[in-house]
Amino acid sequence: MLWIMKFSRFFSFAMFMIILSPSLQSFHPAEAIRSSPLLINTKNNRFSFRKSSPFRNSDQCNSIPISVDQNSSVCNPFLVHIVITLHFEYLRGSIAAVNSILQRSLCPSSIFFHFIISNAKNQNLESLVESTFPELKFKVYSFNPEIVKNLISTSLRQALEQPLNYARNYLAEILEDCVHRVIYLDSDLVVIDDISKLWSYNLDSRVIGVPEYCHANFSNYFTTSFWSNSRFAGTFKGRRPCYFNTRNYTKRIEKWMEIQKSDRIYELGSLPPFLLVFAGRVASIEHRWNQHGLGGDNVRGSCRDLDPGPVSLLHWSGSGKPWIRLDSNWPCPLDSLWAHYDLYGHSYS
Repeated sequence: MLWIMKFSRFFSFAMFMIILSPSLQSFHPAEAIRSSPLLINTKNNRFSFRKSSPFRNSDQCNSIPISVDQNSSVCNPFLVHIVITLHFEYLRGSIAAVNSILQRSLCPSSIFFHFIISNAKNQNLESLVESTFPELKFKVYSFNPEIVKNLISTSLRQALEQPLNYARNYLAEILEDCVHRVIYLDSDLVVIDDISKLWSYNLDSRVIGVPEYCHANFSNYFTTSFWSNSRFAGTFKGRRPCYFNTRNYTKRIEKWMEIQKSDRIYELGSLPPFLLVFAGRVASIEHRWNQHGLGGDNVRGSCRDLDPGPVSLLHWSGSGKPWIRLDSNWPCPLDSLWAHYDLYGHSYS
């Protein structure tokens, strides 16, 4: 998923595309979420990634006022900030996403990656990223799953219950104060356009920007008990019925998660509480930045085609992940587009 978010120090979260505003923060103590040099165990690492091809700036990058090569600090105002989680089960997808962004960017040296991991995992992910992308500007942060442990309820798919899925709710607290805008990306996508085009979107006064889908049937996202309770259902009164793959926003999201624990008002992991807080209140991004649903559904062999129109980002949302289908020799036709960016120990070409 993709979001652009603005930070204003009281806010935090995101998915497909987001801009964070550090103004939403009044939740857990800073020591609960921290950046760290991390992780030690490489002996049992299942993953072996090839080193990426060198990435170089195009001549068009000369227009950047300050050379980011000379100032790689996270606070450099000319950097493009991207957030991606690194989870053991989706690591291969995250690496492919990073590779696609670098390959398609006109100014790859202007991109700074913020990787969020669960501090319960003992994998040397920082060293793995360094060895795969030797020139990459990045920082790794650990997220304490205990923060959301008691807020997460069961979902239709177990993968949606991972605590790391909820780290986006706390981005404004996790990242440095100087980072006022970020793009948050899921781990099951590739970018086939220059990411700076997405970064340049004007969100006006909105906190987040996402590709919206305004013909959705919201009844599919919430339970009968939600719609039968006027206290809950009235939340969407006067708001456009748009969803996005995904002011004290964090507290409001957490409140809905607490209600879910007692009333069971939705089925789909971390997206519904976002809908409850933000639906109809976001800056809309072109659909080209979220060609979603390529993971099909829960039926084996279910494949999707591209929608008409231009495409800048391919998203394998759904249960079918391209690396699993490729390894099982049951790929969908579009999985070959993802395979082009796969750096896992072998190549499909």
